[in-house]
Amino acid sequence: MMQLRCLQLGSLALIAALIASGVHPFDRLTWLMEVLPVMIVLPLLWASYRRYPLTALLYSLIFLHALVLIVGGAYSYARVPLGFEIAQWLGLDRNPYDKIGHFMQGFVPAIAVREILLRGAYVRGSNMLAFLVICVVLAISASYELIEWAAALWMGQDADEFLGTQGYEWDTQSDMWFALLGGTSALLLLSRWHDRALAQLNK
Repeated sequence: MMQLRCLQLGSLALIAALIASGVHPFDRLTWLMEVLPVMIVLPLLWASYRRYPLTALLYSLIFLHALVLIVGGAYSYARVPLGFEIAQWLGLDRNPYDKIGHFMQGFVPAIAVREILLRGAYVRGSNMLAFLVICVVLAISASYELIEWAAALWMGQDADEFLGTQGYEWDTQSDMWFALLGGTSALLLLSRWHDRALAQLNK
């Protein structure tokens, strides 16, 4: 079954990435805080597989998002080499890898929320579906910003690596903006693909 194969292969890849990233991370506490969601979600995916299997598309997106988190945890977001490359290409003065993470924070949950709403028949009409998906995406983004705020209060100056603000005063607002872009992009680019994946799941 496609879903099971995707779950198996994705899990193996994530476990390998977690081990590799945890050998010599830039900062051990930052690494743990960044990859903790992966450590929580992966067992939950297996625990829910028989009762509520997800589409192969959603599994793939979740694993891709997890890899973004793992890489960010290994280097700390402000030091990811890919981010420096992008900054050089675009002429930016800050490493933008953190924004990739927040884009994915909107892109992947959008499909997850869409899947839950459609499979549970909780909403009718494509406009209301899109509205609710974006609302939940922004709620998730805002909740994460509150977690970052709590981390800053708890850790003080040591939270800089976890926050990845790089001295940018509008970091919170721009993070939510990128999550909004991610959620909107997912709906525009993947809705038809997701519909076909849902149809396959129901066969």
